[in-house]
Amino acid sequence: MSLSRRTVLGGGLVLGASFLTAPAARAEDYTKPFTGFAPPSTVLRAGTPGSVGLDPAPIELAKDQVRSHQVAAPGGHPLYPGHVGLMAHDGAVVATQVDGFALRYRNATEELPQSQWVPMRRDTIFDLASVSKLFTSITVVQLIEEGKVDLEAPVATYLPEFGAAGKESVTIRHLLTHTSGFTSWLPLYSKYPDKASRIAAVMNQPLTNPVGTVYLYSDLNLITLGVLVERLRGQSLDEVVASRLTGPLGMRDTGYNPVAKERTAATEYQAVPARGMVRGEVHDENAWSLGGVAGHAGVFSTVDDLAVLSQALLNGGTYRGARILDRKSVSLLITNFNESFPGDDHGLGFELDQTWYMDALSGPRTAGHTGYTGTSIVIDFASRSFAILLTNRVHPSRSWGSINVARQEWARGLGMALPIRARGNHVVWETVARNASTATLTVPLVVPASGARLGFDLVAQTEDTDVLHVETSRDGGTTWEALPLRIRQPGDARHGEDREQDGSLAKAELDDGTTGPISGTDGERRWRQVRADLTAGDQLLRWRYVTDANTLGRGVAVSRVRAFSGRGILVDGDRTPDEFGTSGWTLARRS
Repeated sequence: MSLSRRTVLGGGLVLGASFLTAPAARAEDYTKPFTGFAPPSTVLRAGTPGSVGLDPAPIELAKDQVRSHQVAAPGGHPLYPGHVGLMAHDGAVVATQVDGFALRYRNATEELPQSQWVPMRRDTIFDLASVSKLFTSITVVQLIEEGKVDLEAPVATYLPEFGAAGKESVTIRHLLTHTSGFTSWLPLYSKYPDKASRIAAVMNQPLTNPVGTVYLYSDLNLITLGVLVERLRGQSLDEVVASRLTGPLGMRDTGYNPVAKERTAATEYQAVPARGMVRGEVHDENAWSLGGVAGHAGVFSTVDDLAVLSQALLNGGTYRGARILDRKSVSLLITNFNESFPGDDHGLGFELDQTWYMDALSGPRTAGHTGYTGTSIVIDFASRSFAILLTNRVHPSRSWGSINVARQEWARGLGMALPIRARGNHVVWETVARNASTATLTVPLVVPASGARLGFDLVAQTEDTDVLHVETSRDGGTTWEALPLRIRQPGDARHGEDREQDGSLAKAELDDGTTGPISGTDGERRWRQVRADLTAGDQLLRWRYVTDANTLGRGVAVSRVRAFSGRGILVDGDRTPDEFGTSGWTLARRS
C-alpha cells in the first residue's frame, strides 16, 4: 500500500494513517508486504537467511558478484579495491561481507608495495559522500517535527540572505526534493577564498530554472539546509548531528572529520587541488573547503552504524529506546513529493523507488541514497529489509568508472531472496534476473471449436523498459499474436471489472491509468488474477519477458496456470509442469 497524500500546516504535520497500520502476517513473503513500521523494540541480531525465511542462493550469488569486481579485467583495473557490505531482514543481519583493501595505491597509477596494502575490516570507516545528505535531511525534519520549521515556508523566512537573486519563493520542501531550480554544483573550493565567501556564494546564487518546474539534483540545496540547521540550532552541523542523531543511536564511528584515520578507507589521489592521496579527510572538494562539515557531504561511517540508522527508521524513528524522529516524521521522509516528476520520486532527502541501484528491492516505499565515493544504502519498508554497500571506488581515481552494477547486484541479492509464494499450493514460475535478454515460458494447446479460457496469477515488478508479452502462435512459433488480457486485483474494488489490453502488461492495467502499451508496475507486490479468451485451434501459448541492457526490478512470476473449456482442463501448470518449455524462467517453488 502506498502512502496517502499529506497535508502540511504551519510547521505541524497532518498525515494519512496508511503507513501506520498493522503489518502483514508473513515477513518472508514478497507478495505480502508490510504496511507499517517494525516493532519499536526491534534490535538487530545475527541471523541467517534461512532463519527469517529467505532463500540463501541469491544472497550468495550477490556476494560472489560484488567480490568479483575487485579483480581487474585483462589490461584494465578493478571497479574498486575493496568493499564492506551488509544485508538485514526483519531485524536479522543475514549477510555481511568484508573483502579487498582500504588502501592499495600510492598515487593515481601506481600501487604501493603489497606489504603496505591495508585490508578492509568490518569496522572500516568510509567517506559516505552524498549519503551525508540523509543526515542533514533528518536534522531538518527534526526541526519540522518540533514546529521550528514549516516545510512549505520560504527558506528566506529562516535565512533572509537566501532570498537574494530571485529565490524568495524557494521553500524548504523544494530544497529537500531537489526541485528548487538551483544549478547542480559550483566550484566553491577554487573560486572563493574562504568559508564565509563560499557560503555567501550559495546564498547569492540565482536559480537556473524557475522554482518547482524541474527536478535537478543539486549539492547547493543541502549546503543551504546545513546552514539553516546551524542557524536555528545555534550549533555547527557536526555538533547537531552528534547530539541529536548519532549520539542517541550509539553510532560511535559516525561523524565528520574522523579521528581514527588509520581505520578509514582511502579515496582519491588528487593533484588539483594538491591534496595527494586523500584518506581520513572528506573527498568532496567543496565540503573539504568548508572545513569538512557541510550539508551535502562530509559524514564518515561504518556498515554497522548505518545498519543501526536503517533499523531505527524501519522501527519508526527509534532504536534501543532512543527516539530520533516520531513515526509521522519518518513517514514524511519517505512520502513521494515529486509525483510531478515521474522517475525522480523523492521524499525529504531520501530517494524513492530508484531501480538503477535498488534493483529487486525497489518500490514506492523503498528509500535510499548513493554516494560518489562508492557508497549506497537501500531501505525497503515493504519488506523491513535493508542493503548497505560501502566501497572505495574512487581509490585511486574517480575516472575508473561507475559501480552501479555492484550496487544493483547487492540489492538484488536481498530482493531476490524474498520468496514469492503462490496463493495456495501451486507451482510458481519466475523469470531469471538478466539484462538484455528474452525469457520465454511456452506450452502447447489444442483449443476446441467452442474456444477456451486462460487463467493465471501474476506478480510483476519491473522497470518501465522491461516488458512482459502474453502471446499465441498458430504456425509453430514463426509468428506471434498478442493475447488480450483482463487483469484484476483480488479484493480490490479498483479492479472489480476486467480490463482489456493488447497483450503487453501495461502500467495502465495495473494503475487504472490511461490506455497504452507501457510496461512497469506500481510496486504493490501482490498477486493479480489474469484472464484471457482463447480461440479454437492448435497453438502455442507463451509468456515472453524482454529486458533492456540497463537495470532490473524483481521481474515476473506466474502461478495457477490453467486453460479450460467446456470439455475440461486443457493444461494445468500444477499437474503437468513438464509440458512447459522454458528459457530464462525457473520453476521456483511450491508453497
